[in-house]
Amino acid sequence: MDITHELKVAIAAVRLASTVTQAVQKSLVTSDTLEKKDRSPVTVADFASQAVICKALADAFPQDPIVGEEDAKELREPGNAALLDSVVTHVCKARNAASQDDVLSWIDRGGTTPDVNTKRYWTLDPIDGTKGFLRAEQYAIALALIEDGQVVLGILGCPNLPAVDTVGSGELRGPWSLGNPGAGVLMAALLGRGAISLPLNAATYEGSPVHVDTVAETAQARFCESVESGHSNQSDSVKVAQALGITAEPVRMDSQAKYAAVARGDASIYLRLPTSAEYREKIWDHAAGSIVVQEAGGTVTDAFGKPLDFTLGRKLENNRGIIATNGKIHSDVVQAVGQVIG
Repeated sequence: MDITHELKVAIAAVRLASTVTQAVQKSLVTSDTLEKKDRSPVTVADFASQAVICKALADAFPQDPIVGEEDAKELREPGNAALLDSVVTHVCKARNAASQDDVLSWIDRGGTTPDVNTKRYWTLDPIDGTKGFLRAEQYAIALALIEDGQVVLGILGCPNLPAVDTVGSGELRGPWSLGNPGAGVLMAALLGRGAISLPLNAATYEGSPVHVDTVAETAQARFCESVESGHSNQSDSVKVAQALGITAEPVRMDSQAKYAAVARGDASIYLRLPTSAEYREKIWDHAAGSIVVQEAGGTVTDAFGKPLDFTLGRKLENNRGIIATNGKIHSDVVQAVGQVIG
């Protein structure tokens, strides 16, 4: 199956959405909005990013459903007229002129809920890592194509992820926590064909292969985990690290940029441990990142070593938690997680 056309459309769509989110961040995120904990800038960026990506996919693949995080219901509320105007303004700056109705309809294309009869669909997180976006740190635009329950294509657009090793061999590619203005990485993966890293703000579809690290001893590994403790049980992560003999400080960042970090060898392990017995992960939070790591040579399962099941709608209903590793130490990490969380 040749999905080269899908890959090029997806790369172009994520690049366009990245320009939108960068423009929103530059014009709307200020020290005042941060102080007031005003989330309106990320809301504008979220909706505008989804609009331009859904429009691009609709033009190229009109029959394909899109499973996104957002729909336009909030924007249609009377009290959100200014928010809608801002979304439309940023969409129009990135592409041709569009009406409010156009933009609302594009966003609504992401409201699909797949079922067992949905053989092919896209899943989208227009901004993964909303707090990272507001802090001008790490966030990602994540787009994946799923066919017959299997992720076959994944794109991660990481506007603040440094593109080169700025510290030295064996060290972090930083600065992680502060972002790196002017940098940016796009990672793309096709099932069975590997993963590549491309410049985010360029017209090329050619990239360099990325590979997980070669760490084979767990004590030499480095964790990558969420900045926000509510996203993963970090106290359990500490216990897992102790069980594995890991002493290095974890790399903490928001969003699916963590998958990118594991894929290119900046970290060996990404843990997202269950915060409750009931919580289930959303498919758009892991589809793109998981195939990027796997095609870079790593392994991704749930916290108990089970493959991720993308056949059950908008959530990973058959899975709890996430473990992504370089593959070589995966069974050891699964075993340690099992000892900690039972």
